[in-house]
Amino acid sequence: MAYTRKNQRDLTSAERKRFVSAVLELKRTGKYDDFVRTHIDHYVADGEGKLRVAHMCPSFLPWHRKFLLEFERALRMVDPSVTVPYWDWTRDNTPAASLWSEDFLGGNGRRGDLQVMTGPFAYAGGRWPIRHNMTEQRFLSRDFGRPHDPITLPTAEQVEEVLRERVYDTAPWNSTSGSGFRNRLEGWAPGTGNARFRLHNRVHRWVGGLMLGGASVNDPVFWLHHAFVDLLWSRWQARNPGAGYLPKDPPPLGDPQHRKVAALHERMGPWNVTPAELLDHSTIYRYA
Repeated sequence: MAYTRKNQRDLTSAERKRFVSAVLELKRTGKYDDFVRTHIDHYVADGEGKLRVAHMCPSFLPWHRKFLLEFERALRMVDPSVTVPYWDWTRDNTPAASLWSEDFLGGNGRRGDLQVMTGPFAYAGGRWPIRHNMTEQRFLSRDFGRPHDPITLPTAEQVEEVLRERVYDTAPWNSTSGSGFRNRLEGWAPGTGNARFRLHNRVHRWVGGLMLGGASVNDPVFWLHHAFVDLLWSRWQARNPGAGYLPKDPPPLGDPQHRKVAALHERMGPWNVTPAELLDHSTIYRYA
């Protein structure tokens, strides 16, 4: 029977507590840091000239769907009642939103070093040391809205515009694809400054701190953010039942993306699953 992922704003206090407790238990056992390491290892940019399965590529959405499922499976082994909630950043779009409360994810970082000082994931509490990072920083950090270079969260209107795309992805299957649902949702765009970052990418930048870059999994809000991204993909799939994953076939020899992106039936590391196997989640979970 499929379980339900709820909007974080609709969680009861008991559900919030159980989610936090399960996440902290994964951290205590070291399993959480394994997820951080996996994301860092698969954070490959399209300028690196090698296989990309997690970012700047068509498999961005199925790869993260599988990543969420593996994390959720680990949580449910700790507490079978727990699922990953989602953060609708078009509605809960201020630092006063419920997910940033002291009994859930904690708040913004302090001025100066951006260290998060409140909530269960504050370094001072002793239960959330950062073990895998792109820098030497060992505490959770955030910088809501990046005051030195202000940025806002995406709006419902901007989400709706992207949901109107009718093709999943387009060549050259990377961060420069000018149309297609995947790249527009992932959020790569032309321009300079914050204008280059849309939807998914823009949320990472709005949170700031450790949510920037490959080590973003160190902030538990990563999972709530990506659950909403997955929900948006699910909505797009329902609107466009005939618009399948692209590319269906691998880019041929001579194509700049040959052996750099995963086609519909090609395996994605580290799980040895294909995008085709991740297209339908209806028998596993649904969204409230």
